[in-house]
Amino acid sequence: MAFASGSPPSVPFPSTSPSAATRKPNYALLNLSDDPSPTSSAAASSSKPSLRVSSAPKARFLARHKDSVTVQQLQRPLSEYMSLPASQYSVLDAERIERVDEETFRCYVYRFKFFAFEVCPVLVVRVDVEDDGCSINLLSCKLEGSPIVVAQNEKFDASMTNRITYTSSQNGTSPSRLTSDAVIEVNIEIPFAFRAIPKEAIESTGTQILDQILKLMLPRFMSQLVKDYQAWASGDTSRQPLGTGKI
Repeated sequence: MAFASGSPPSVPFPSTSPSAATRKPNYALLNLSDDPSPTSSAAASSSKPSLRVSSAPKARFLARHKDSVTVQQLQRPLSEYMSLPASQYSVLDAERIERVDEETFRCYVYRFKFFAFEVCPVLVVRVDVEDDGCSINLLSCKLEGSPIVVAQNEKFDASMTNRITYTSSQNGTSPSRLTSDAVIEVNIEIPFAFRAIPKEAIESTGTQILDQILKLMLPRFMSQLVKDYQAWASGDTSRQPLGTGKI
């Protein structure tokens, strides 16, 4: 099996002004860049951050997307590929993803802008192999980017699950299907600089951004997964990454 990441284009959202950007990362226009720029300071911890108790107003972003592709079975069945332990997974995009241990990966998400501020999430996820596929679960998330964004690291809580399942025909001759079903939820204290903006507008913008990211990332991820299965089923044991960090 394989683990990959991808990324999205431009959706205009309202902009406000406190000071924007310092380093590389980009959510207020969904304007994602293909510059990975992973740094050692982005390393996320192995446990989820907890949203501290606070009287500050909070916003909730929630998005879900499902993508499915047809897979033609080759010499080795898809069921065998999907049953591989996570330790044998290919890191499809070495520019974006690095292995932490046998079941855990660190993912540097594409940079984007939220209103006028640069954002680059760094995710740590665990892959759990299941009877009908696998589940990719968020362990922790750290934000890089503009100072106001970095300051939110102790003020938000995020969860993400991506279930990847497969269906195969009994005789193994008909095409099989791979399905990815991803859900992301973020709860965050609304920074002071944003409190003049209606909460509904902030939540709508954040949710649209998450939704757009999933709609663009999942098809790319599934395409890379199929290519990796084809290489593995044809006898390629190198498990070399296929991606280059580009959109």
